[in-house]
Amino acid sequence: MRMTTTSWATLRSGLRLLARPVDVLRGVRRADLRPDFLAALTVTMVLLPQTMAYALLAGLPPQVGLYSAVIASIVAALWGSSIQLQTGPSNTVALLSLAALTPIAVPGTPPYLVGASLLAFMGGVLRLVMGLARLGILVRFVSDAVIVGFTAGAGLLIIFNQITELLRLDLPPSSGPIETLRLVAPRLDDSHLPSLVLGLAAIAIIVLLRRLNRRLPGPLLAIVVGALATALLSLDVRVVGSLPRALPPFSPPPLTDLDLVGALSTAALSITAIGLVEAVSNARSIASQTGQRLDSNQEFVGQGLANIACGLFSGCPVTGSFGRSMLNLQAGARTPMANVFTGLLVTAAMLGLGPLASYIPMASLAGVLLVTAFNLIDRREMARIWRGGGADRLTMTVTLLATLTLPLQFAVLAGILMSLAAYLLRTSTPRVRTVLPADGFRHFEHQPELPPCPQLSIIEILGDLYFGAAQHVDEAIYRNQADHPGQRFLLLRMHSVHNCDISGIHALEAIVRNYREAGGDVYLTRVRRPVLQQMEASGFLDHLGRDHLLGEDVVIGHIFHHVLDPAICIYECSTRAFRECQNLPRPLAGIAGDGCIHTERPAAPPPLIEPQALWQALRSAAPPAVIDVREPREFRQGRVPGSRSIPLPALLTDPSQVPDDRPVVFVCRGGRRSARAAAALLAAGRKDVAALRGGMLAWEAANLLEAVE
Repeated sequence: MRMTTTSWATLRSGLRLLARPVDVLRGVRRADLRPDFLAALTVTMVLLPQTMAYALLAGLPPQVGLYSAVIASIVAALWGSSIQLQTGPSNTVALLSLAALTPIAVPGTPPYLVGASLLAFMGGVLRLVMGLARLGILVRFVSDAVIVGFTAGAGLLIIFNQITELLRLDLPPSSGPIETLRLVAPRLDDSHLPSLVLGLAAIAIIVLLRRLNRRLPGPLLAIVVGALATALLSLDVRVVGSLPRALPPFSPPPLTDLDLVGALSTAALSITAIGLVEAVSNARSIASQTGQRLDSNQEFVGQGLANIACGLFSGCPVTGSFGRSMLNLQAGARTPMANVFTGLLVTAAMLGLGPLASYIPMASLAGVLLVTAFNLIDRREMARIWRGGGADRLTMTVTLLATLTLPLQFAVLAGILMSLAAYLLRTSTPRVRTVLPADGFRHFEHQPELPPCPQLSIIEILGDLYFGAAQHVDEAIYRNQADHPGQRFLLLRMHSVHNCDISGIHALEAIVRNYREAGGDVYLTRVRRPVLQQMEASGFLDHLGRDHLLGEDVVIGHIFHHVLDPAICIYECSTRAFRECQNLPRPLAGIAGDGCIHTERPAAPPPLIEPQALWQALRSAAPPAVIDVREPREFRQGRVPGSRSIPLPALLTDPSQVPDDRPVVFVCRGGRRSARAAAALLAAGRKDVAALRGGMLAWEAANLLEAVE
């Protein structure tokens, strides 16, 4: 069976995603290796204690956290999209893993470790499949306001979490910042002075070096100074401790244990969803500062392969860490090789630097994290969003508060739901506004202060016409029709409608039906190709009439000359909204008697005569009387031979001017004023009257026009 074009495109796209390491390695420059290595040294100092702590939080031995850090750092860097995103164990994933594994095994036991590896592998497969299926579009619903609020909240959480380590206070796990402050406040006198000094010294070193030269690895130097002080002064402070000296062992999870797979499937799906949102949100937050363009599908693949590798090498579920990623950025990382170096340095630390890690004080690490966390709070951007107001302000505020008060996964979910709700609200209520020509009739603008055309309503739809917005658009146009019943014709400008589904088609059909039932019609202009294709496929274009779809340059002229009633334009309308109106003839003063003219449409069309038939009749022995009901200026521009000028207002005021001894044919420009005149005489009892079909336009098209000198 031959593969279709779509199948080949999908296959090539998947191969490009899997071949990402080739692009990463090709992009490495020698000048980037040194800053990448220095950034990796800094991140490694933080990664070592963090990953061991997260492993313990998940009920796993510390070495499982280190194994995962080694593998995830390298694999996610080579196959991911973000340059700075640092992947490894995290607080959120550790807690979710603990909740998923505790019901099936005792923490720390071999079955528990097997379950952790299987959970990582299953979550990795789900991530990989989503990336290859190009479902990265899902993260587009996380707005920048969510990122800013989540980032600020995460920074505050890190600050509060590191206070206890900075002060070396043994406190029970707290439920949030307020609880942390409540527990810390009464115990400030119990603070450990050497730990506090080391932490504050680390903060001072980072801040001072940043002011002197931002390229200096401040966090790394702060940790080195802290370690030297601890070793030389024999300070009684908490340290990282010794590290395991072994490479991650290869241990495939039991994929054939269907009972265990089934028991972990729901948890794997949950961790996958939260982990992807957390990783991609973190990557987007960093990219907003660096200007990097992210490929969400590539990031899905990187996160998937990282988790699969962790599952195969005795690891645990991993995701992108915001704190370590920001530290990686601030330490000067330029390429993904910084995270590759991080994985290699963690391996080296496990194999040969285990004893030296016993001198790294936890207080110095707390100081580094405090500075990093403070920089996460983008006060300038938060102020911009707050000043802008609207849905972005609410979304940012809700996400920030949720991050501080709810578990992190629910905080991110709350922000996503807020941004999704704001998106649905905004797209389901697109602006539907009337427009009129402006700037010398070159542009259309919303000008509610100007009087509208009494016959034609021009409306533009500023948004997609899909199921969520169809009713709103239909109701807005219906209200406009009810407010202006004289506007029997509608022109829809649809250049801002990029998508239209079947609900939108039904709304358009209802709009056309309403106007046609009122004796009018609907015309469209500037319809985009995807919308036009949908209209054609659904049969709407045939229902509307293809001649009702017109280009913007000709649509007003066509409607003015072929659709609108010139009697209303000349005798009733003083708006002169369009360029074509500016050349309308002015009725002679007083010619209409009391100034009133009946411009109601005839109940039934009068008899019509074709131009050639009238020409032959005029050459007969008993020619009809031809009455031209146009204004005198129009009459002078060209006429039917032998015709007599009686403007419509004068004729309706005094019908006795029309001869009654022979048949009468009424003539106007397009046939509408003459039809009204013929109908008026028919209503008065005359039977031998008719109107020229198509008026002088048809007469001219037949090459019968006679100019008057």
